[in-house]
Amino acid sequence: MDLKNLTPLQKAAVALVVFGTEVSAAVFKNLNEGEIEKLTVEIANIKDVPPEVEEQVVKECHTIFMAREYVAQGGVDYAREILESALGRSKAGEILKRLEGSMRMTGFSLLRGIDPKQLLGFVQNEHPQTIAVLLTQIPPNSAAAVLTELPPELQAEVATRIAVMEKISPDVLHQMEEELENQFEGTSARDLSISGGTKVVADILNLVETSAEKHIMQTMEAEDADLASEIKNMMFVFEDMILLDDRSVQRLLKEIETKDLAVALKAASDEVKNKIFTNVSERVGTMIKEEMEFLGPMRLSDVEAAQQKIVESIRRLEEEGQVVISGRGGKDEVIV
Repeated sequence: MDLKNLTPLQKAAVALVVFGTEVSAAVFKNLNEGEIEKLTVEIANIKDVPPEVEEQVVKECHTIFMAREYVAQGGVDYAREILESALGRSKAGEILKRLEGSMRMTGFSLLRGIDPKQLLGFVQNEHPQTIAVLLTQIPPNSAAAVLTELPPELQAEVATRIAVMEKISPDVLHQMEEELENQFEGTSARDLSISGGTKVVADILNLVETSAEKHIMQTMEAEDADLASEIKNMMFVFEDMILLDDRSVQRLLKEIETKDLAVALKAASDEVKNKIFTNVSERVGTMIKEEMEFLGPMRLSDVEAAQQKIVESIRRLEEEGQVVISGRGGKDEVIV
C-alpha cells in the first residue's frame, strides 16, 4: 500500500483509525449519513496499512489543518507564503487547491444575523435557484420561516432545487456575494462551502408548518416521486420518537407488533427506550424486554428495517392527524 495510490476517502479512513474512536466519533457527528456510510465501509476494508503510510497520512492531515489556520489568520496569500517556505511551491499550491472549495471567502455570513422577515423581503422576487442557495446558508429554523412565507407555487420549486443542488459556479457565487454586500453591511465574511442535498431540505421541511410541508411534498411527489421519498425518509428518523407526546406514543404502540418494537429498540438510545417504557404498563414493558433478550444478537440492517417500519407508521399517523410531533405545525394544526 502506497500513499499516492490512496483515494481521499481511504486517507480519511486511515486517519480516523489512527486517531482512535473518540476522535472518529467527534468527526462522525459532523457528517451526513451518506458520508458516514462510505467512511465506515472504507474503515472496515482497511487491512495491513504500513506504519510509514499511517505516518504520511497523519502528516498530510496536519498540514491541511495548519493551512486552514493560516488562511483564517491572514488570508490565502499569507497561507501560501508560509506553506511555500515549508513545503515548496508545488506542494503548497496542491494543499491550497484542495482547500479552495471549503475555504472560499464569501459574504453569505451576512445572512446569519438577519431576521427571516427582512430576508424574505430580499429574496421573494429572486430566481428560485438564488433563493435555494441562500436558504442553504442560514439555520434551518430561519430557512423554514422564509420557505413557509413564500408563495405556495414557489415553495416546492425552491425545496426541489435545494434537494438536487450540487456545486455552484464560482462566478455565480461571486455575483451573489456582491449583491448581498450591497444589501447588507457591517458583518465580515466567513469560510463557506456551498452545498444542498436531500438532508438539507429535510432539515428545513421538518421545521416548516405542516400545511406548507404537505403542499410542498405533494407537489414534489407529483414531479419526482423518488426524490420526494428520499426526502420524506430523512425528515423523521427513529430516534426522533422522543419528539412525540405521550398520547401519540400510546396511539403509535397500538399499530406496532411487540416483536417489531423489540427489534427496533435493540439499537435505540436510552432516551427512546425510556419514552416507550414510560408509556406502557409494567407487564408490557417486561414482555418487550424479555423479547429483546430472547432475540439475542442481530444484524444492524434487520434492526434498521424494523425502525424504518415504525417510522413509516408514525408518518402515516401524522398525516392522518392521529399523532403530534413536537415543534411542528402552525396555528391550524395546534391541538388544544
